[in-house]
Amino acid sequence: MHQFNIVMRSFQQVQRFVALAMNQPFDVMVGNDYQSINGKDIMGMFSLDYRFPLKVSVTCSQKEFEIFQNDVLSLNN
Repeated sequence: MHQFNIVMRSFQQVQRFVALAMNQPFDVMVGNDYQSINGKDIMGMFSLDYRFPLKVSVTCSQKEFEIFQNDVLSLNN
């Protein structure tokens, strides 16, 4: 399992994140110490607390992870 932290500050960032997650052949989980949500579920994603960084967890190859992480981190640009 691979993990990284993200910060999302807008509705559009959440929408773009879900779109990226939905295109992945692997599971994408997003959450914190208390809650874990399927990153492909737009309604679930809106239940998260975005005041703090969130942890993204994926089970995939190292190459898939690096590509996905770079794509997600570019959402903040």
